[in-house]
Amino acid sequence: MRQIGEINISPIGLGTVKFGRNTNVKYPHPFDLPSLKDLRVFLDLAHALGVNFLDTAPAYGESENRLGQLIAKQRHDWIISTKVGEDYQGSSVFNFSSKHTRLSIEKSMKKLRTEYLDIVFIHCNDNDLENLRSTDVISSLRAMQEKGYVRYIGASTKTLAGGSYAIDNTDLVMVSNTSSQLPILEKAHTKKKPTIIKKPLQSGFSTNIHSSIKKALAHPSVASIIVGSINKAHLRANIKYATSL
Repeated sequence: MRQIGEINISPIGLGTVKFGRNTNVKYPHPFDLPSLKDLRVFLDLAHALGVNFLDTAPAYGESENRLGQLIAKQRHDWIISTKVGEDYQGSSVFNFSSKHTRLSIEKSMKKLRTEYLDIVFIHCNDNDLENLRSTDVISSLRAMQEKGYVRYIGASTKTLAGGSYAIDNTDLVMVSNTSSQLPILEKAHTKKKPTIIKKPLQSGFSTNIHSSIKKALAHPSVASIIVGSINKAHLRANIKYATSL
């Protein structure tokens, strides 16, 4: 286990896009959404293998709602991160206002059937620096954090400027597994801020899974990497690679 503040978090986290949405996604192969029964078996296996981190978002279709049905009775077994700022209505719609941020968190908690969220990321678009610097989203999340609804806040960023601003103004940052993001990982380590790696397997396009996982987990600032999977064999292999480092 690794650390985000007082949270013990598994080095592999489950990305849950495939739990709730299969339209307008960038995976190499089409897929059907799993049944709730199949997802329950999958989550039980993940937990048995040591995974305790689930990453979801309003933009992931029915993911939050389905997770709420699946883990409500085991809420304390899981670390849950969700997001604010992006919704999916056939295409992505972004809103970083204070009102939308508050309502988004309230909706997420209701769907996830929980009274608190462990981590909330700002789901940035390509203008991530402006999303963070020129809106009320960070201050709104801090207000929700002070009320006890959110334990840690962060941002899922795309640019060096956005990632750097997130490190300075939030608790953690989520970045892609690319060499261009190395300055963000280094700054986070210097500032003693944790990082999360998204798309470590390049949305299924990686040709060397073991190497990709090793690379993503190698930096000392990285607390966990998010792997989106609904395949039990892939899950077992990914966890094996992560725990062999």
